[in-house]
Amino acid sequence: MNAIDHLLRPFPTPGIPPALRLTARIARCSRSLAIDFELHGKVADLTFPARSEAPARRHGLWEESCFEFFLAAPHSYSYFEFNLSPSGHWNVYRFTGYRQGMREVEAFESLPFATRLRPDSFLLSLALDLDPLFETVHPLDVAISAVIRHHDGGTSWWALAHPAAQPDFHHRDGFTLRV
Repeated sequence: MNAIDHLLRPFPTPGIPPALRLTARIARCSRSLAIDFELHGKVADLTFPARSEAPARRHGLWEESCFEFFLAAPHSYSYFEFNLSPSGHWNVYRFTGYRQGMREVEAFESLPFATRLRPDSFLLSLALDLDPLFETVHPLDVAISAVIRHHDGGTSWWALAHPAAQPDFHHRDGFTLRV
């Protein structure tokens, strides 16, 4: 697996702390995918949910700080959305089209990932088996994003690309990587 670092950019919103830097590293090896998020800066100014003793599938994780990525087969309308909370809670959704037909992917009973919170950084790492999602091995289009809540009540939306006038992680033009 060759891992490549990618810089996520905040959606241009007044008041975004300039001292944050968010990168994602993604690597693919046939039927598996590894993704790491690294947030550096004044993490103490951010609002992260406390780590849960029993991480579980949860809905609405994007309403708090949440790290996300999207996978799609090239030229397919359907795609998958992965939500990973610093709390350890998670969810995986399948969409039949742009924000259409959202359903939880039942093939995952758990989605364990590692996190590490320090005063100046937050790291999240996931190794994912692609077998429950795709029947054949083919390239995947990928979007990587995050919602970050700030102690002052603000929110910043981070992504590889922001192709719309408002933050929209589902926009297919935001699926800028192919792995």
